Amino acid sequence: MRSSVAPGIWLLRTFSRDSWYRGFVLLLTFLIYTCFHMSRKPISVVKSRLHENCSEIIQPPNATHDPNNTTWCSWSPFDQNNYKELLGAVDNAFLVAYAIGMFISGIFGERLPLRYYLTAGMLLSGLFTSLLGLAYFWNIHKLWYFVLIQICNGLVQTTGWPSVVTCVGNWFGKGKRGFIMGIWNSHTSVGNILGTLIAGVWVSGPWGLSFVVPGIIIATMGVFTFLFLIEYPEDVDCAPPQHHVSGGPEENQNNPEDPGSNPYSHQDHSLEAAAGSSKELSAQPAAISFWGALRIPGVIEFSLCLLFAKLVSYTFLYWLPLYIFNVAHFSAKEAGDLSTLFDVGGIVGGILAGLISDYTNGRATTCCVMLILAAPLLFLYNHFGQSGIATSIVMLIICGALVNGPYSLITTAVSADLGTHKSLKGNAKALSTVTAIIDGTGSIGAALGPLLAGLISPTGWNNVFYMLISADVLACLLLCRLVYKEILAWKSALNTDTGSCLALSPTR
Repeated sequence: MRSSVAPGIWLLRTFSRDSWYRGFVLLLTFLIYTCFHMSRKPISVVKSRLHENCSEIIQPPNATHDPNNTTWCSWSPFDQNNYKELLGAVDNAFLVAYAIGMFISGIFGERLPLRYYLTAGMLLSGLFTSLLGLAYFWNIHKLWYFVLIQICNGLVQTTGWPSVVTCVGNWFGKGKRGFIMGIWNSHTSVGNILGTLIAGVWVSGPWGLSFVVPGIIIATMGVFTFLFLIEYPEDVDCAPPQHHVSGGPEENQNNPEDPGSNPYSHQDHSLEAAAGSSKELSAQPAAISFWGALRIPGVIEFSLCLLFAKLVSYTFLYWLPLYIFNVAHFSAKEAGDLSTLFDVGGIVGGILAGLISDYTNGRATTCCVMLILAAPLLFLYNHFGQSGIATSIVMLIICGALVNGPYSLITTAVSADLGTHKSLKGNAKALSTVTAIIDGTGSIGAALGPLLAGLISPTGWNNVFYMLISADVLACLLLCRLVYKEILAWKSALNTDTGSCLALSPTR
């Protein structure tokens, strides 16, 4: 007598072969970009060790420095009064290089095998991240060394984002894309949290290991990527995704012949030429040009919105531990651990933004509402966030959700939507370039935010938060046109549904 099929095997058989491959690619790309963000985070934690108040530290008996020097235990050259500007320069070296390299990276990402491209980027990222930590063991105190390594690291890290978004876009269609990518994009916050916790283990001791260990991890993940990444479903005989739903209300809303019903409609037929002429399905589509991708409806607005949204997010990423350290007077490790709550909120915000935008079919409106709510929350956190540990925890999570929610949605679902826009006639080759344009523009804001924070913070942290609130408001204003078009689309769909109900009602 045979027993029935084991429950675990029954569960495994409920998923198709394609579903298993899709799940594997989603998990692998999640881990890949988790490692990228993990390797960026340690610098924000180690800042409090590079410059610290040494007045309460017992001086060694053979000390030769001035007894009145309160920065004798800091790491030169960050032991000077202008340490905030120097730390801002180190941050900015990475972010400016990242912003410039991102525009180029997307073009390469469309023309090179993603598996090789990602592997090389991760191995080099591991190398340069480790070199930052080796400054501790090699006793390097030259500013140019830190700046040069950060520039190199910023350039090689641009291989990550366009590649993983393109890979996920190759495997997943538009249906539920916001929700799936909202969960998937939590890799950003998970990476930040892991990077903070790993760096915190050694920040009070040999802080060089705070960089070396994440560097080894991302390099190891690069080898794993080379061995297992699958770029296209067709490579393993899986069915390609459907990027546009045929029939139903969504198609009616996005009918290119009805310019009032489509939030991102465009009447200029030159877009079709930019995407390349229509070809047979079996033909290999040509890669789209930079200007062709830029002319896809919605790319410019979302790119500029991301510039200001990412300015706010990355200012928190690089300066929040130091802000908590200075204002709340926690230790370096405690400040780093508390700052991870902002990223916990980012996970929740990214998932909520994706879920809501899928349900409403309104990416721009979802972003705009969250940005509107974020502005007063930033003001309240600055004035009341440090009044108690419970208040600080709650407000950090809420701020993280509202700030990182739009950032997450634009860099994932919106980028994938625009990279597979109907005007491209099915040419998915634009996905990497569109992703690079949007994230590259956002990275300009990511570079400006920490730089401005370093310049403004000596005048008071209040002014830093006023700068962040202003950027948040500008990000919201840039989406007004798209929000208006989405409202028109909803109104048109509502009128269509009402007309259909009236037509189907029986006459008396």
